[in-house]
Amino acid sequence: MGKAVRIVIVSLIFLVSQINCQEAILHISNGNTERDYCIVYNQSWTPLPQTLDTALQHPLVNMTSSTLCNSSGVSPDVVKGKALVVMSGECNSTQKALVAQDLGATTLLIANNKTLITPSANESDYEKVHIPLALMRYRDFLDAQQLFAEDMQAQLYAPPYSKLDPSIAVMLLIAIVTVTLGGLWSGACERDRLSSGAESGGLGENKSDNGELFLYSPLKVVFFVGLMCGMLVLMYFFYNILVYIIIAIFCLASASALYSCADAIMEKCGCGTVRFSIRNWNFSVRSLILAAVCISISVVWGVYRNEDRWIWILQDILGFAFCLNFMKTISLSNFKICVILLSLLLVYDVFFVFITPFFTKNGVSIMVQVALGPDASAEPLPVVMRVPRFSALAQNLCGMQFSILGYGDIIVPGLLVAYCSRFDVWINSSKKIYFVSCCIAYLLGLIITFAVMLLSGMGQPALLYLVPFTLITSAVLAKCRGELRQFWAGTTYEVLDSSREPLLTEGRIDYSIEGAKC
Repeated sequence: MGKAVRIVIVSLIFLVSQINCQEAILHISNGNTERDYCIVYNQSWTPLPQTLDTALQHPLVNMTSSTLCNSSGVSPDVVKGKALVVMSGECNSTQKALVAQDLGATTLLIANNKTLITPSANESDYEKVHIPLALMRYRDFLDAQQLFAEDMQAQLYAPPYSKLDPSIAVMLLIAIVTVTLGGLWSGACERDRLSSGAESGGLGENKSDNGELFLYSPLKVVFFVGLMCGMLVLMYFFYNILVYIIIAIFCLASASALYSCADAIMEKCGCGTVRFSIRNWNFSVRSLILAAVCISISVVWGVYRNEDRWIWILQDILGFAFCLNFMKTISLSNFKICVILLSLLLVYDVFFVFITPFFTKNGVSIMVQVALGPDASAEPLPVVMRVPRFSALAQNLCGMQFSILGYGDIIVPGLLVAYCSRFDVWINSSKKIYFVSCCIAYLLGLIITFAVMLLSGMGQPALLYLVPFTLITSAVLAKCRGELRQFWAGTTYEVLDSSREPLLTEGRIDYSIEGAKC
């Protein structure tokens, strides 16, 4: 069951999303109070100024009792030189704008109860409209009306949208810290296992009995990736049903991972060793408290997962713990398995992003379709790290904008980093040369990924850059140090589950003896 849950989670952690909209700011004031609201406009119509200082100010007239599809019942003297707010419906945006323009209005705002969508029209209609036209949420106008009554002065402006945002640096920091700590944890567990095995004279606990999954067979790796492909296709066809199953699985898996990380820290610090018994059942006070806290965090995230203003913090905490625990739990036995797994996942990523658009009806890749959901109101998948964009002022008014990175872009290279960390333990490398080199390669690959994304203006499959950077760096380092044979063969945990002879290289110590649970 545990392996099945991991496969389901891993099959969804390579997803990316993009948001493309033309947002601007409606600034309303009355001399004493001021407030900003989200509006959506079309740049093909009259462009808006980029700053509040250059935006013209006009009195705002409430005409939400009308859709303004014609000028009947509207006096030009009431609307001339003013900004109008009318309701959507009955006719298109162009017709409303032309009526408002003929009446002498300077700006037209269309209040909408539904999701804001950039207004569009035929090319010929764009030339006819000479006043700013934008959509706003009706609830925002009601809020403004309650705050300002009828004394409202309106200014419209669209701050420039910067692609280079400080949130990208924060995302880079989160990714490299997660991969580094995950690799160090995996190496520490390997060192403890070897020490425990030596002290117990070889009578240790099997690694697979610890709840850890050890991948040593190429066939298992191929099967693993095949299940991921199947899961992604099922999500494409049955998204609205499976998304809630995935959310439930994520809550359970992330709570368990958070507990595992917190418990390891407490164990290292020597805290919370108090125990008590009830009817021959032994309990640890530390375990009970940690379990309650971790489950509470997961439940809070599950209940408030759509509250973008603050819930991203909990999602990143849970995702951080999930990635760390995954890198410690899933162990790759040798570099050959690393090459097979990472190469297959690279092909998986590229195929479902770049190739599948040729087979889908709407021309959208299966990866992007699953990441975005079937429509704008669909429940998002919780498989990304998110950091709010600091410079997206107008966009954050309309809805929090995030820099994102899929868990897969952390976990997949992280498994190789973890292997390098364990290999440093096997060869007694005091400088952790393989681990450090792989971490640097991962950081450089991630920087290239973000650079290409910013230059192209498109979301990128990060594994396209991360996999070659990390694999080639590790292989070249092993070749230069004359350890490529040992690095390729790795360890021999498979002898515990097979009748084959250990694949030990000449001169290597047999570390296949299992120790106590890390």
